[in-house]
Amino acid sequence: CLLDAFPFPPLHSRRRTVIMSAALLCSSVALRAVPLSVSKAQPKKPRASTTTRAMSPSQDELKKLVGYKAVDDHVLSGMVVGLGTGSTAYFAVERLGQKIASGELTNIVAIPTSERTREQAESLKIPLCTLNENSVLDVAIDGADEVDPDLALVKGGGGALLREKMVEVMAKKFVVIVDESKLCKGLGPGFPLPVEITPFCHMHTLRTIAALPSVKGCEAVLRMGSSSTNKPDGDEIAVTDNGNYIVDLHFKTPIADVNAAAAELKNTVGVVDHGLFVGMSYQVIVAGSDGIRVAGTDGEKAWWG
Repeated sequence: CLLDAFPFPPLHSRRRTVIMSAALLCSSVALRAVPLSVSKAQPKKPRASTTTRAMSPSQDELKKLVGYKAVDDHVLSGMVVGLGTGSTAYFAVERLGQKIASGELTNIVAIPTSERTREQAESLKIPLCTLNENSVLDVAIDGADEVDPDLALVKGGGGALLREKMVEVMAKKFVVIVDESKLCKGLGPGFPLPVEITPFCHMHTLRTIAALPSVKGCEAVLRMGSSSTNKPDGDEIAVTDNGNYIVDLHFKTPIADVNAAAAELKNTVGVVDHGLFVGMSYQVIVAGSDGIRVAGTDGEKAWWG
């Protein structure tokens, strides 16, 4: 008999088998009920845009734009050119050197307004002279620290105000190059006014300047360290290319009468010259985030007044 060939286990054993099978079944169901630790699909990241937004030009790029434009618009072969000093004028000197090297400009002679500018011009092989050889210039190009709506300037942050004024006042055209950060409604609060003085009894001269009615309320500070910045960067008194000192006048409100201040400062014994350039600007070329605009002769009326 087949049943005899395959005997069943005893009843009590079969009960245990059923119980164990049921337990295993429950365990299997429980395992299937627990979610597997499979990482969920991450949501897709948005695809990076292929459209490039126009970046605003940096301040150095703006300076380069106006420096190059001034040379391109105003310098012709055969001219005597005044070369300014500072980070904006640097690009005008660079452009002049390029155009001389390419042969686009010939028979140019330039007058630098500082030792720094002279060194840069010489490195670019720009022919140089001084006011001793040429007292009249066709054009001078330079930056400014502040420009008001009357195109009056504060200059001299780089310490070259005396030579700048001596050269630029002799130019038939004085072209000012700035970025829009230099425009102001009134001279004074935005940038300290430099005054070049003789070293002899310099503290006496500083006090005399501070007491002038036209600059009343200013704080007069002797420039220390390098003469090329009005930020103190040394323990020694700053000395200009001419061997003089600089007093920086700090204002909290605009200078009420720029012409009166210029006259009083110039007439003070011990003052060599000051950084107010009044009635000298032929044109102001301004670079801003929306392009280049020109104020003054052959340009538009000052728009920042």
